[in-house]
Amino acid sequence: MPTHLDTGVVVFDHPLIAHKLASIRDKNTGHRSFRAALSQIAGLMVYEVTRALPTREQRIETPVTQTTCRVLAGAITIVPVLRAGLGMIDGMLEVMPEARVGHLGLARDEVTLEAHAYLNKLPRDLDAGPVILVDPMLATGGSASAALTMLRQAGATDIRMICLVAAPEGVARMRRDHPDVRIYAAAMDERLDERGYIVPGLGDAGDRMYGTVEP
Repeated sequence: MPTHLDTGVVVFDHPLIAHKLASIRDKNTGHRSFRAALSQIAGLMVYEVTRALPTREQRIETPVTQTTCRVLAGAITIVPVLRAGLGMIDGMLEVMPEARVGHLGLARDEVTLEAHAYLNKLPRDLDAGPVILVDPMLATGGSASAALTMLRQAGATDIRMICLVAAPEGVARMRRDHPDVRIYAAAMDERLDERGYIVPGLGDAGDRMYGTVEP
């Protein structure tokens, strides 16, 4: 069962997630295996992330009789933060292919560590249902906070976030800027280092996923 912390973070303790997370943390894991494990973890996490999605009753006709079923009450929108967030999308869409996908491009200033947007491509009716923000790393919280602000400005009212690993500094930033957004993480790590990297972490998720640096 996931652990619900008083910080508003849900941390998973599923053995399959822990096993795959160990592979992702390993510096010797290549980009192909890294991508596969990242997608698989996202697919495993999405069950809990979507547990509280609103539903409505709908009458259908089976081959035998009529019955009442529950279906999703609104459109689900997944919004990855580029570029690393793209690595979690396929695993989530395997579970809920009916979801829409928006895109937010955010670049971090390596001096100030603050995020600046370079792409904002979202559905017009974000208030039509729940929105799931996706980013493998919650480090300083700057990118996540900026992305959530953009989603709210675009009309989103029901938002949650899914990440792979989170640092206490990033969680504190989220609690300050967006206290109503629940965060789902595969692991809560120790801290940030002087460069703003999560410790023990897994390095730069985007670079490791696409093979743009050696693991």
